[in-house]
Amino acid sequence: MDSIVTRFPPSPTGYLHIGGARTALFNWLYARHNQGKFILRIEDTDAVRSTRESVDAIFEALDWLGIDYDEGPYYQSQRYDIYRDYVDRLIASANAYCCTCSAERIEEMRNAAKARGENPRYDGSCREKGLPPSPDAVVRFKTPAAGNTILEDAVRGNIVFSNAEIDDFIILRSDRSPMYNLAVVVDDITMGVNTIIRGDDHISNTPRQILIYKAVGAPVPVFAHVPMVLGGDRARLSKRHGAMSVTAYRDMGYLPDALLNYLVRLGWSHGDQEFFTKAELVEKFTLKHVGKSAGVFNPEKLLALNAQHIQHASEETLAPHLLPFLAEKGIDAQADTYLHRVIATLKQRSKTLIEMAEGAEFYYIAPQSYDEKGAKKFLKPESMDALAKLAEALKGQVLFDEKSLEPVFQQIMDETGLGCGKIAQPLLLALVGKTVSPGIFEMLEVLGKDEIISRIERCIAVMSGQSGSSA
Repeated sequence: MDSIVTRFPPSPTGYLHIGGARTALFNWLYARHNQGKFILRIEDTDAVRSTRESVDAIFEALDWLGIDYDEGPYYQSQRYDIYRDYVDRLIASANAYCCTCSAERIEEMRNAAKARGENPRYDGSCREKGLPPSPDAVVRFKTPAAGNTILEDAVRGNIVFSNAEIDDFIILRSDRSPMYNLAVVVDDITMGVNTIIRGDDHISNTPRQILIYKAVGAPVPVFAHVPMVLGGDRARLSKRHGAMSVTAYRDMGYLPDALLNYLVRLGWSHGDQEFFTKAELVEKFTLKHVGKSAGVFNPEKLLALNAQHIQHASEETLAPHLLPFLAEKGIDAQADTYLHRVIATLKQRSKTLIEMAEGAEFYYIAPQSYDEKGAKKFLKPESMDALAKLAEALKGQVLFDEKSLEPVFQQIMDETGLGCGKIAQPLLLALVGKTVSPGIFEMLEVLGKDEIISRIERCIAVMSGQSGSSA
C-alpha cells in the first residue's frame, strides 16, 4: 500500500463529542504511527443543521486535544461540482439512472415489501427507463441484482452482504445536492484516503460505498470499524452518562493527554499497560490491537487517569493549562518560575486542574479569615506566642529550604516547650487560612520570607482582637 492516508469527517451540527473524538484519535494515531497523512474534512451538506459555531467548536476541541491535520479543512458544501461530475460519470457508464417516482409511490413500494415480509425498498421502477435529468428527478445507483458485496474489515474480518438486499439507493437529490454515501466516497477518492477507521454504526453504509468505488474503477480503501462507546448501563453513550462534549472535560479540569489516553483505551490495548503518553500512543498504535467489544465509558477511571497525568506532567507543561482556572478565581498569574514552584507542591494531590487552582489560591491571595473550628482549636495564646517567636526568628533567616528551616522550628519548640504539631497547625492557619495545605516546608520555600512574616503578623493581630473577629 502507498503511504497511509486517513481522515476525520465530522458533521458540524453540534460539539465534538466523546465518540467522535475517539474516531479522530484512532485515525490520527494510525497516520502518525505510519508516517502517513491525516486529513480533516467538514461534512456540512446538511445546510439546515450545520453551523459555523459548530465548525469552530470542532476546531477548538481538536486543537485542545493536540490532534493536528496535514490537509484541510475541506468543506463538502464547496465541492458540489465534483460530486455532480462523478454522478454524470456513473450515469454515462450505466451504473446510475434518473428516477421520477414520487414520495407517495416510494411509500407504496415500501409498504408492499413489508407486506411480503421483505425489507422496505425501492422496486426499481425507473431502472431501465433511461429518463433524462429533470427538476423532479433524483439519481439512483444501479445496484447489481445478484451476487455479494464483501467488506474486508481490518477489525471484524470479512462481512458478506447480499446485493439483493441492497436497493437502488439515491446518490443525488432532486435539488442536485449529494447524498452521504456518494459524497463520502468521492471525497475519499479525490483526497487519496486509503484507510477509513470509523464507528461500527457505519457498517450498514459500507457495502453501498464499496459498490460506488467499484463502479468508478477506484481502489477500495481499508475499512476498520471500531465498536461504539457505551455508558455504564451498556447503552449507547449519551448525556445521561455524563458530559459528552470534549471541551466540557477541558472545562472540568482534565488534561488533553489524559482524555486521549482514556479514549484510546476504549477499544484498543497494548498488553496490560494503562498509562500512555501521547508519544507512546503514536509509537504503539496499530489496528491489530483494536478490539471487537464495545468500550464502556467510566468517569471514575478517567478521573484517576487524569490524576496520574497531572502527577507525571512537568510544571512547565501544566502551567498554561492551569492559568485559565486561576483567572476564574481572579488570580492574574503568569506561567513563570513562581507558578512552576506552586504547581510542584500541588500536583501530587490534585485530581483535576480545578482542584489544583483551589489549592494554589492561597499562594496568591493571603487569607482574610481563618477556619473557625481550626482557630478555636489551634490559635490559642501559647500558639500566638510561638508564632511571634517564629516570625522574629525567620527575619534573620537567609535560606528557606527544608534543611535550613528545620533548626529554626526546633529552636522555637525548645523555647516554648510545644511539640511540632502545636506550632505547625497554627502556622498553617496563619498562612493558608485552613488546616490543610501542601507540605509545610515546601510551602514555606515557595511563599518566601517576607510573605510568611506578613501573614503571621496579620494573624497575630487578628487573634489579639485588633480586627474584632477571629474568623
